Amino acid sequence: MHFLFQSAVRFGITLTDHQLEVFRLYLEELWSWNRKFNLTGLEDRNRMVIELFLDSLLPSPFLPEEGDLLDVGTGAGFPGLPLKIHCSLRTTYLLEPNSKKVSFLRQVIRVTGLKGVETIKNHVEHLPGEIQYDMVTARALAEFGKSLECCAPRVKQGGLLVLYLGARAEDHLKESWRLVAGHHLKVTKTLSYVLPGKGSERHTVIFRKQPEGI
Repeated sequence: MHFLFQSAVRFGITLTDHQLEVFRLYLEELWSWNRKFNLTGLEDRNRMVIELFLDSLLPSPFLPEEGDLLDVGTGAGFPGLPLKIHCSLRTTYLLEPNSKKVSFLRQVIRVTGLKGVETIKNHVEHLPGEIQYDMVTARALAEFGKSLECCAPRVKQGGLLVLYLGARAEDHLKESWRLVAGHHLKVTKTLSYVLPGKGSERHTVIFRKQPEGI
């Protein structure tokens, strides 16, 4: 996992030997399961490391090291598991409706020995009650407006919503500013970056939920 270590350092993220070993175990499971169940469209290990592990990690230094985190539509664990591996004190809930993917996530949790991480087999729209979280993340969940509608209600007042928006973040924000304001969200950080070996710029946006009336 030296490639991940070197790439993360370029973005100001240092991974310990233990964290790198957890990522190695995660990658081995992902590689094995992906050949049977097509968990991700990627078929190259280095691309998995960069486009899944590294991309998921990049907002981590700007998020609280502790608190509870809901990863909506986590799929094969992105970004929730890399964020958990980086900061083990984040109590993490991986929300995913697909049974095969939930089985995979449970296997990764078992193999890596990660504590304080749970899977929830459900859609965000069907979560019971008004449970809210300190942090809510979504990566490749749906179009921007849909992601906001699904995720914003689950963010505590003062909490953070982290959306991985790809190349068109600026357009999304301009087109949907009323929707953002309607959910009492304010952009606190926009990360713009180019992953190693990729040509296009990506954007991850961190919103904070404001008290109503602000």
